[in-house]
Amino acid sequence: MATLAHYTTLRLGGPAGRFAEAGTAAELVDAVRAADAGGEPLLLLGGGSNLVVSDAGFSGTVLRVGSSGWRALPGWDTADGELFVEVAAGQNWDEFVAAMVEQGVGGVECLSGIPGSVGATPIQNVGAYGCEISEVLVSARCYDRRAGEVRTLTAADLGFGYRTSVLKGTDTGVVLDVRLALHTDGLSRPIRYAELARKLDVPVGTRVPVADARAAVLELRRGKGMVLDAGDHDTWSAGSFFTNPILAEAEAAEALTRISDVVGADVPVPTYPADGGVKLSAAWLIERAGFGKGHPGPGGRVSLSHKHALALTNRGGASTADLLALAREVRDGVHARFGVRLRPEPLLVNCTL
Repeated sequence: MATLAHYTTLRLGGPAGRFAEAGTAAELVDAVRAADAGGEPLLLLGGGSNLVVSDAGFSGTVLRVGSSGWRALPGWDTADGELFVEVAAGQNWDEFVAAMVEQGVGGVECLSGIPGSVGATPIQNVGAYGCEISEVLVSARCYDRRAGEVRTLTAADLGFGYRTSVLKGTDTGVVLDVRLALHTDGLSRPIRYAELARKLDVPVGTRVPVADARAAVLELRRGKGMVLDAGDHDTWSAGSFFTNPILAEAEAAEALTRISDVVGADVPVPTYPADGGVKLSAAWLIERAGFGKGHPGPGGRVSLSHKHALALTNRGGASTADLLALAREVRDGVHARFGVRLRPEPLLVNCTL
């Protein structure tokens, strides 16, 4: 019996009732159809980087998406310097990014170092360092489990938002492959993230060689324990455990007043413009609520990363129950101190906060 801890970056999770793998898009569709016909619960597994699986595991079928590879799309009308690429859902994301950068292809370099598979990227609109997959994604080919057919969803159809899409929170759409619009001039997208611009020693908005952008992003991510390393427990995580809260303008004004009352009016509170309101920094709130880097959970078996307060980590010998206990402590502590509710970013399987 497969133990799901072997397939998640947290190295947590109980047994699967049945485990199977689909090596192609056709095999994936056939396997999903068979599971649906039999009425059995189905969990799709990619790189396991955004999953928190209960200690009880998953009683149904766990289907690992094992497709890989990519190809330039022939016959598309393209402007000079554009490259349209179709990438299989099971393809390791960072291996694809590395290959594009090596060939001087830009568009995804700021998303370097993100673990997981390509098929997961449109589901939660993966983003980092000022870029999101929605900015380069043209469409995703999906199997619609309700209709029993393969459909192509455009970026507009996917309803992208901050770390979300119409595919998140539902298991009705199975991503088979994605199509991306990249460019071949060897330069990055404009560097919009201030920390990355400082690392590159360029003004915000500058385009730099794609290899330089990738190297800088990887260095920043390693410093935060956000590049997988089997020997570093700070990377035994699901990445950022909580999303940055986005509050409506009136709610944000009330929250900022309360935060200033707590931390002092002379302490600047980081805020960012966001669709529909104001974005706060979850990591900043966590640390100001008293949960510093390395804050331990039950028995020290889990803790906040020693490099980044937004990652919850398995220190070895942990259980999912340990991790969730720490997550609740942090979530409830932030809410009690600042009145702001943090929400988890990973998919919780057979467990809740």
